[in-house]
This record gives sequence, structure tokens and C-alpha cells, in this order.
Amino acid sequence: MGIFDKIGRNIQEGVRENSVESLGRSAGRSKARRIAAIIAVAFLLALPLHATDAVLNIVLLMFLYMSLGQMWNLLGGYAGLVSLGQQCFIGLGGYALAMVSQVYKMPVILAFGVAAVVSVLFALVISIPIFKMRGVYFTIGTWIVAECLALWFSTWAWVNYAKGYNITATYSLTATHLYYVSFAVGLASLILVYVILRSRLGLALMAMRDNESAAEVRGIELYRTKLKLFLISACMTGVTGAAIYLQQSFINPTNAFGITWTVSMVFIVVIGGMGTIEGPIIGAVVYVLLRQWLYNFPGISMMILGIIAIAIILLAPKGIMGLITRRVKVDIFSVRRR
Repeated sequence: MGIFDKIGRNIQEGVRENSVESLGRSAGRSKARRIAAIIAVAFLLALPLHATDAVLNIVLLMFLYMSLGQMWNLLGGYAGLVSLGQQCFIGLGGYALAMVSQVYKMPVILAFGVAAVVSVLFALVISIPIFKMRGVYFTIGTWIVAECLALWFSTWAWVNYAKGYNITATYSLTATHLYYVSFAVGLASLILVYVILRSRLGLALMAMRDNESAAEVRGIELYRTKLKLFLISACMTGVTGAAIYLQQSFINPTNAFGITWTVSMVFIVVIGGMGTIEGPIIGAVVYVLLRQWLYNFPGISMMILGIIAIAIILLAPKGIMGLITRRVKVDIFSVRRR
């Protein structure tokens, strides 16, 4: 028995040493990620000091589209809620900005709060009928809601019918101001998604993504969890919509509630990598750069974009991030728990 006891003690000591070594490596990687994040944020904060207005405009678009992608990915990539009606909240956020700053001449910063509140309230109202639908019916239902909202705003006197508004508050802001607003929105969306995925709600989401039936058996309330995600996504998408129209300086119902917005979100998430935090970041960078290039092909730009999307899907079904992780083990925004 003495020999077996000695072997047992040696095994336990080896396990402890391996565990300590593994924790040490994990802590080292976490520290490296934190340092890299600080450097990246510092660089982006300092970018207006040495970049042209044209460069700032491109980068701020990346921030805004990344925020939209993160919110759509939170629904489609994690909760399984494939929505084609997220443009509802972009339009509501944009009109909140127009009404607060242009009609009532109130501070622009207040418009972002109004955009968040209005988007959440509208999402709560439409969730009652929409959440009774499943699968493709949910997808079509969200799209119909967006189309109805566009029609309503086009015939509503209070929002100036289909004429829309020039948002003159934009003219008092410099490219640097707009850049920092977009940076704050993009960073907030990234932190929000990271915090959610590190929380109990994130565990429930990933369990639902892997197997809804098993997650429900384990005590996860599917309806309540999905509703929380729907409201969070609506809130942040509305805020992003306000930032987008602060940059564009003009809004009308056709543009604000057009399905092009959701098509852009789906493109960003699919080519970047669905169900990852890094995917929408990569997708937003690729999408904005492609859009800049496609301005040279005004008649066939959407066709070229579609061909590129199909090619990426065929070559990398899990997106660019999936292709990267298959070749190189990388975990930039780790949501694993020790």
C-alpha cells in the first residue's frame, strides 16, 4: 500500500503543478490582452492628432458599423433571433436626434438618451406579437414592422412627413467631435457585449446557442432571456442610429427605415464570423473599406458586394475569424471562466 500511496501523492502533486502552470499561462495571456487593449484604445484616442478628416471619417464609420454588427450578432449569433427589422431602431434613434436637436433645440447629448428610451419602449411593445413567432416567421415579422414604421413616418405630420429633416446641429461639430462620438458608441457596444457574455446571461446565451432544448431543461427561461437580449440590442442600436445621423446630418423615412441597414449588419457578421466578438470588428473594417472602393462602381456595387459575400461564405463558412482561428489559435476577447 505504501507504494500505491506514494504513486497517488506523486500524481496529485503533478496535477497541482500542471494546474498552477496552466493558471499562470492564462494569467499571462489575460495581462497581455489588457496591455494590448490599452495600447489600442490609446492609439485610437490619439488618432485625430495625426490623421486627416478623410481618414477619421472612414474610421468612425468602422466604429458605427461595428456597433450595429455587435448588436445584430448578439441576437442572431447568440440568441438565435434572426431579425431583418433592426432598422426600426436605427430610424427611431435618428428621428430622436432630429426631433430633440432640430425641432426642440435641445442639447444633442440628450438625444442619445431619448433614442435609447424610445427604442427600448418600442421593442417592448412589438415583442408581444413578434415573440409569438418562431424561425422564419420571426424574421419576416420584424421586417414587416420596419416597413410599417417607414410608411407611418412618411405620412406623419409631426415628423415632417416624408421630407425628413436637416440636422443642423452637425454643422457646429468638427470631424474630431464626430470621431469621438462614434468611438464612444463603438467602444460602449464592445464592452457591453463582452460584459454580457461574461455574465450569467452570457452563459445562458451560449447554452441556448448550442442546444435550446437542453438549455430549457437545465432551467434557462428562453423567453425572458431572449427578451432581455432584444431590449439590450434595441437600446444600443437606437443610440448607434443617433450617432449615424449625427454624422450624416439628414434623415428621412425611406433611408432611416430601409432594409439596407440590416443587410449591412448581416453582411458584417457573416463575413466576420457569427457568434464571436471579434467577427463584427473584422466584418465592419472589411465592409467599410469595400464600400469606399465600391463608390467607383455605382451601378453594380451591390452585385459586387453580393459576389464577395458568397465567395467568403463558400471559402470560410465560419467567417474570416473562423478561418483565422482554424489556422492560428487566437482568443482576443476571451469569455472563458477559470
